[in-house]
Amino acid sequence: MAELFDYDAELRRYHRRLLDEMFVSPDDHVLDIGCGAGQTTRAAAGLAVRGSALGVDVSPAMVARARRLSADEGLRNVRFEEADAQVHPFAPAHFTVGISRFGTMFFADPIAAFTHIGRALAPGGRFVQLVWQDSRRQEWATAIHHALVGDDSPVPRATEKPFSLADPATVHGILTTAGFTDIQIIDVREPICLATDPEVAVDTVRVLRMVGDELARLDADGTERALERLREVMAAHSTGDGVWFDSRAWLITAHR
Repeated sequence: MAELFDYDAELRRYHRRLLDEMFVSPDDHVLDIGCGAGQTTRAAAGLAVRGSALGVDVSPAMVARARRLSADEGLRNVRFEEADAQVHPFAPAHFTVGISRFGTMFFADPIAAFTHIGRALAPGGRFVQLVWQDSRRQEWATAIHHALVGDDSPVPRATEKPFSLADPATVHGILTTAGFTDIQIIDVREPICLATDPEVAVDTVRVLRMVGDELARLDADGTERALERLREVMAAHSTGDGVWFDSRAWLITAHR
């Protein structure tokens, strides 16, 4: 189920925001961390017409899909690798631009990972990434929590992935220690689309840890009641263009 989820559709508004900040030139060599199905990598390749773009992701299914889509578009300056950016042997100082759309919050050791990625960037190379803000600032997380617990209790602050980079001071410290400079962290607010219809949206969020953990604590009747409340929430946020929720992210730029 998770592999079939269309992250490109979910993050379509954030995709535009990232494109506006990438500033990829025709001669750039771009590294895309956590590329998923390769939408951002292909966009970068389309701008780096005399350069190249490499997308890496740990999901073999996503990498396979990215390769198929790139072949369909006839792109010749883009490639994809099934790889963990934390340890993959990138060519040193090769890439002039690094990008990531919600792909850097899952590192086991963020300082080591960003240091490793930094070594792959040429001196002066620019790194642009999007990461989620605090879970309590996500309408989707708040709505799902209230549906599962059945009341208006405060949403607990999540510090685990994918919210591990939600604190700007922590991010600034990590990137500074990893050798990055000129760090800027900008507040970005865009809606996300969970699915085309409410029932699919329920199936989609059931793969999230926050949902699975809560449902695991319930008996059969409690689970059914929680799922019914979840269906009602998704229906309330359904439009003719999908099931939409507000969200907040940080747009982070830095230089090597």
